[in-house]
Amino acid sequence: MQTVQPSPIHKQKISLKGKIKHYFLTLLRLTDQPVVKIYRGFGNDKQLTIYGHVFRRSALPRKKYRDIDLVNLLAVLRLFLVRPYPHAAVRVCFREQITHVQADSDGYFQLQLPLTHSILPGWHLIRAQLISQTLAPEVILAEGEGQVLIPHPTKFICISDIDDTFLISHSATIAKRLLVLLTENAHSRMPFDGVVSHYQLLAEADSGPDASNPFFYVSSSEWNLYDYILEFSQKNGLPDGVYRLSKLKQLSQLLKTGRGKHHTKADRITQIIDTYPNQQFILLGDDSQQDPVIYESIVQQFPRQIRCVYIRRIHAEHKARTELLMAKIEANGVAYCYFSHSAEARQHSVAIGLIAT
Repeated sequence: MQTVQPSPIHKQKISLKGKIKHYFLTLLRLTDQPVVKIYRGFGNDKQLTIYGHVFRRSALPRKKYRDIDLVNLLAVLRLFLVRPYPHAAVRVCFREQITHVQADSDGYFQLQLPLTHSILPGWHLIRAQLISQTLAPEVILAEGEGQVLIPHPTKFICISDIDDTFLISHSATIAKRLLVLLTENAHSRMPFDGVVSHYQLLAEADSGPDASNPFFYVSSSEWNLYDYILEFSQKNGLPDGVYRLSKLKQLSQLLKTGRGKHHTKADRITQIIDTYPNQQFILLGDDSQQDPVIYESIVQQFPRQIRCVYIRRIHAEHKARTELLMAKIEANGVAYCYFSHSAEARQHSVAIGLIAT
């Protein structure tokens, strides 16, 4: 065991040029101070999976949600003006346990922290510190806090895509996707009709008293949009959950937003299923991109752990391909529902005994 020794966060002296730069960044609601951001992690009785980013420049939290196109545009562009802190030295603290990890070239860090003793189900606090690698004695340049989820031992775990699964995004058409992303905000965007109530029922399905089935939101959307998606989810009453997004993008890559590598999405889902070998999984996605392909592959790999697959029908041109993949899923003994409206998915959940009427 190691104990963290208190150390003041280092504040650098700012030159005139730096003050001018700081002024314009403030106008754009950006900060050039180092930031450690910890995303919602997850774990079991043996280890925790913790991950986050270190930034040299990042967007300040949005406080007001005025539905004005120009304001919304600037707010989203800020999210892609981030500047990662490559190869940063990060100290992660969970209770009395401490470990060190180095961020990658994108400022991203991830670690598996073995637990020295069991902890109760629920959300638990994680702290992380950016440590100077050049100053002596050791100086803490930034600190951040986040949470990690130890799920209750419920029967089911839900893994859901985001774009065009519950959040209307028009992912199949890049021009429409960008128009919605750049002119709307987390409060003006809309979920599909009926999807929130269906998710809430799945969260409570056979979960027992004082517990709920955990939700994992796994998407090809970038980490740039983490706060945006979290705000949308909370405003619309989606079940609290853990988010696993895709590699950070810069402003020059904005046209590729939501176009992450799909094999990495499959890897993230596999990691979640491996973490909870004694629970059944409900997979929710749509046919606009690769969810049917990914989910069919997951069913092939874990046929006994997948309870049901839900695919929202978005793209008419993908219908025949998706129906073939659903047939393969059914052949492995896994129920599926390929639906156009959430009411159909909800009725299916009732029919197979997942939720009550």
